[in-house]
Amino acid sequence: MTSLSSSSETAAVAAPAASRESRVRSVLRVTSGNFLEMYDFTVYGYYAAAIAATFFPTGNEFASLMLALSVFGAGFLMRPIGALVLGAYIDRHGRRKGLILSLMLMAVGTACVAFVPSYAQVGLIAPAVVLFGRLLQGFSAGVELGGVSVYLSEIASKGNKGFYCSWQSASQQVAVVFAASLGVLLNRLIPASEMNAWGWRIPFVVGCLIVPFLFYVRRSLQETEEFAARRHHPSIGEIARSMLQHSGLILAGMGLVIMTTASFYLITAYTPTFGKVVLKLTSMDALLVTVCVGVSNFIWLPIAGAVSDRVGRRPVLLACTALAILTAYPVMRWMVAQPSFERLLMVELWLSLLYAWYNGAMVVALTELMPVNVRTTGFSMAYSLATVIGGFTPAISTWLIHTTGDKASPGGWMSFAALCGVTATLVLYRSASAREKYRTA
Repeated sequence: MTSLSSSSETAAVAAPAASRESRVRSVLRVTSGNFLEMYDFTVYGYYAAAIAATFFPTGNEFASLMLALSVFGAGFLMRPIGALVLGAYIDRHGRRKGLILSLMLMAVGTACVAFVPSYAQVGLIAPAVVLFGRLLQGFSAGVELGGVSVYLSEIASKGNKGFYCSWQSASQQVAVVFAASLGVLLNRLIPASEMNAWGWRIPFVVGCLIVPFLFYVRRSLQETEEFAARRHHPSIGEIARSMLQHSGLILAGMGLVIMTTASFYLITAYTPTFGKVVLKLTSMDALLVTVCVGVSNFIWLPIAGAVSDRVGRRPVLLACTALAILTAYPVMRWMVAQPSFERLLMVELWLSLLYAWYNGAMVVALTELMPVNVRTTGFSMAYSLATVIGGFTPAISTWLIHTTGDKASPGGWMSFAALCGVTATLVLYRSASAREKYRTA
């Protein structure tokens, strides 16, 4: 009897341990493709000036840079379409199949930017292919974040959804750090003139080389038990009707996400261009700051998600948006008054803190808000509509500085995004019953 009892106790202990190990592996598998999606977007932002000279030569540096950054933003215009089409596919056919498909589309988009000849070699074909690649990346990314976030929320253990969902954004920070670290290495090994001529392509080629490994990892992804247990999977028509029925919720969710997208692209993709072109710092300084920002985000995001599991999403969202409204522009003014590596680092780390704590609570809040049967499509639509605005942050920031002459004006743009976030939070959590409904048990 003692032996049987001991065996039973051992099995009972082993089962949860195996379950935890399985969840960890699932998190790593599902976020692997998310890494590629953010890596592609990040390296384009890092090398926007070189891409502008290669594909969009106009004889005017500002005009060329605006064209390159507009093409960067154009990818976000495809996200709502990808969210609807691919989101419906995932809600009907499964999380696993849809996430593998999005990874394949992303890889093709990356190859378009990596290997297309320059404008000087093939003329208008070059920028056209780059634009097509960005649109394809945007289409696939339209569902990537939503698919990953919903998957993580559905495999999360009770009371830990915020912590689990935070790893969607944390995996993006690994991409930021990896891309920026690669940039630092290339800047040490390759002269600046050659980096601008051809060296900028190397990070895109690296992205293509990573794809087979990521595809292998994601193929072993298991379907979530919650999805597999459902007997009814909605048709595309049912999903479209549900999107119309919940249009108000999706628009409010869009307001919630604008703060995330605007602040993220401001402190990551735009930092190298801002540091080099506006502050006149070296490329090395700007990339080192970006590495630090990625590390900071990676540390704070899981902590913020876990805290939101304990205190609720609403207090964290309100605190971060209030601080962003009050401080984003003043700290930018302080930085541009005497540009230096130290000031850029301090300001970016502060904005990183605000972004990470907000996003750690926001992602899980958005998964909780959406109807279960169309959760991926609803999340992806809200997120994608927001990125149509927030994704143009590098272009908007460049235009604001050029138009107003105020180098700190991107801080005002972040404050506006925070105002959208606080408004959406108050709308979505406008009553005590609503707050209780959307709070993690």
